[in-house]
Amino acid sequence: MSSPSHKSLSGSAFATLLLIAFMMGANHVAARLAFDHGVSVSTAVLFRSGATALVVWLIVRMAGVPLNLPAGQKRALLKIGALISVQSLCLYSAVARLPVALALLAFNTYPLWTALWARTLKAERVEPALLRAMPVLLLGLALALDVAGAASGLGASAHWGRIGAGVAFALAAAASFGLALVFTQHETVGLDGRVRTAATMAIVALAALVGVAGQGGWSLPQAPAGWWGLLGLTVLYGTAFTIMFTVLPRLGVVGGSPIMNVEPIFALLLAWAVLGQQVAPVQVLGGVLVVATVMWLGLRRR
Repeated sequence: MSSPSHKSLSGSAFATLLLIAFMMGANHVAARLAFDHGVSVSTAVLFRSGATALVVWLIVRMAGVPLNLPAGQKRALLKIGALISVQSLCLYSAVARLPVALALLAFNTYPLWTALWARTLKAERVEPALLRAMPVLLLGLALALDVAGAASGLGASAHWGRIGAGVAFALAAAASFGLALVFTQHETVGLDGRVRTAATMAIVALAALVGVAGQGGWSLPQAPAGWWGLLGLTVLYGTAFTIMFTVLPRLGVVGGSPIMNVEPIFALLLAWAVLGQQVAPVQVLGGVLVVATVMWLGLRRR
């Protein structure tokens, strides 16, 4: 992982980060549109990851980045690729079952999982800032998910019967992503981020291809709106990654800036406008708590 910059953000850098967050949020809204019109999760992941891998590999080749990697880094890439495959499939599975913003908010617990994995596998000390933030993050998530079922009016049992599977997929995505971050930080030191991303996306695409084959073939859209969704998720995700690796370095910004954690807020607004998804005011408050806490954690590390 790249070392974060201590410089303040320029206006161009801030606007670019917000654009990436917007496109990533829009990617998930487009994915839900595709899922609602017959596209399977594995088909969506295959289109998205395959296109992104191709674009990033072209960037790598045009930049003349060396591809000779030590055996240890090759093994690490396989592990990271497998984990990101799980994360991609689980997160899209959550988006298919939950309001898009809630799926992303549950996924945004990944800093807790990252700290847990780092403590368990690498014996790293948990930062005091994370311990202080943990109850606020969990409170915000509890409000956003309406754990008691009060906002939905269904009661806890019926509410969790409706959202339980989606929340489980989102948390599984967060756990696998957190573990991937730990392996990235400790086992790919010195590896060019473009090579890492291209290899990871290629592995994810292969995993999705296996999923597509296991389901008997493509699950393509059954209506024009589904085709727009499939095209949107592919173009938005690939474009966001391309900007991340071509524009941000020139602006002196690393890709993992905390500013991009506003993605669920953009997703909330877009899902309301495009899909008609609505959440209660108390859930919006919970979402703001989650996003603000994750951004504070990221800024504290700077």
